[in-house]
Amino acid sequence: MNFDANRAQAAQQMQETFVAGLQQAMTAFGGAQPFGAAGMPPGFPPMDLSAFKQAQPAISFDAARLRQIQQNYLEEVTALWNQSIQAGSAIPAASDRRFSAEAWNDNPVSKFSAATYLLNARTLMSLAEAVEGDAKTKARVRFAVEQWMAASAPSNFLALNAEAQKKAIESHGESIGKGIQNLLHDLKQGHVSMTDESVFEIGKNVATTEGAVVFENEFFQLLEYKPLTAKVYEKPFLLVPPCINKFYILDLQPDNSLIRYAVSQGHRTFVVSWRNPDESMAGKNWDDYIEHAAIKAIEVVQEITGAKTINTLGFCVGGTILATALAVLAARGQKPAASATLLTSFLDFTDTGILDIFIDETSVKYREAEMGQGGLLKGQDLASTFSFLRPNDLVWNYVVGNYLKGETPPPFDLLYWNSDSTNLPGPFYAWYLRNTYFENNLVKPGKTVVCGQKVDLGKVDIPVYVYGSREDHIVPIGGAYASTQHLPGKKRFVMGASGHIAGVINPPAKKKRSYWTNDKLPANKFPAAQADWLKSASEHPGSWWTDWSDWLKGHAGKQIAAPKAYGSRKHKTIEAAPGRYVKAKA
Repeated sequence: MNFDANRAQAAQQMQETFVAGLQQAMTAFGGAQPFGAAGMPPGFPPMDLSAFKQAQPAISFDAARLRQIQQNYLEEVTALWNQSIQAGSAIPAASDRRFSAEAWNDNPVSKFSAATYLLNARTLMSLAEAVEGDAKTKARVRFAVEQWMAASAPSNFLALNAEAQKKAIESHGESIGKGIQNLLHDLKQGHVSMTDESVFEIGKNVATTEGAVVFENEFFQLLEYKPLTAKVYEKPFLLVPPCINKFYILDLQPDNSLIRYAVSQGHRTFVVSWRNPDESMAGKNWDDYIEHAAIKAIEVVQEITGAKTINTLGFCVGGTILATALAVLAARGQKPAASATLLTSFLDFTDTGILDIFIDETSVKYREAEMGQGGLLKGQDLASTFSFLRPNDLVWNYVVGNYLKGETPPPFDLLYWNSDSTNLPGPFYAWYLRNTYFENNLVKPGKTVVCGQKVDLGKVDIPVYVYGSREDHIVPIGGAYASTQHLPGKKRFVMGASGHIAGVINPPAKKKRSYWTNDKLPANKFPAAQADWLKSASEHPGSWWTDWSDWLKGHAGKQIAAPKAYGSRKHKTIEAAPGRYVKAKA
């Protein structure tokens, strides 16, 4: 009887400790570092503790499951303690890469602290899974616990990090001095270094595909690339990258450049290079980006080439912008696109994955009040948000390496691009937040009005190639597949391995990963349709680029002599690619 009472008391104490710690983590989302002053990870809408409490007035648990978690914890912590006091320490070596170095195994104190941490982390995640409530509340709790545990790992502290201590001793303190220098450098530049940024220069060793700027306005520069073939397809090809990043993710190096690949396949290729907004653009909205950027780019490509229709591609947010622009043009009775390719893009925002936890009425209204009429969302805030979606890989890994071990991260073009952030106009961002992530209006015919036209994706009746990445945490594969349910034209859906960026930037020459195809597109209730599609899909080794290239050639028309000069009489060369817009820092 007393034993049961003690167990019940222990379970109650565990629950109270967990809730108190969770509330501390949620309070951090309300303004404390490392999160933004507005709340939650910077860049996404604030969700302070009061908003969290409104969404979930109380955290409760299934009593039986809580008792089981408590019992398992007591058994494991007892076993861990017994292992720690045995001669030579019988604690197994940690498989977690943060604690896998030999120094952790050789230091009994560090080894025990790592084992204790991992046990506590498993238990806290079990408690998070045991929380009762709706899916969004449970996801928010899981995210809070993950951030809490990532930040509190013993590897993040010099006093507990055996590997960093060993390096300090072996280097006679040099690693600590270098770590301080790295910290001061990163404080000055305003973000944690993920790579040696001094190695890279835009136009010199990234974004090097030869071309010229043939048009510019206050929103974008239009780049045209030099043909690599004697003949090109008669229908030109326009790429619309995301405006939340620089375009050169599509042109990092010659051997992994999607832009260069398209040019080498015989396409007369144009790319939108977005301007990095400053205060002069603080009042620009979604309509401005559709009318004066996406639609304008389409018109200029038509004017330069004389083509009645062109092939188009949108990547990530660029896909959302492109599809919206095509819907606006369709409402005006225009059909300038012969085809569209959507790479890891949302049209249907039903399944936004982890990003959904940041969105509710309170947070959206806050952003509208804060910057809906003017202002800038700082690029570094947005970059920090996406980094904290994978805190161990994209935050604490570099904190430990740069500052505790005094290491300089190796040069890596993709991470250089990832750190080259861009601002967003406040009104643009506020409109996007409400009409996509929160209300999902783009897939509701006539619900939203853009550039004076009611948006109806059902009128964008053109062939579409839709690509999604299997492990994408920004645009989950189900969210990518959902686009096939709203576009009426002939569609092809392809799934690639890996994530949001690595899955897309996968050149054939590397012979890496694989992709899946299936000509049948189930239209079951979301999100079961994509799962049904996958059941009968065929896997192919290598890059999806070859499949896409074959598809695009079928919509590119006949081949004609390649142009000998950039632009046209009306649209003359302004400067060499990649242009000055992409070089502007946030």
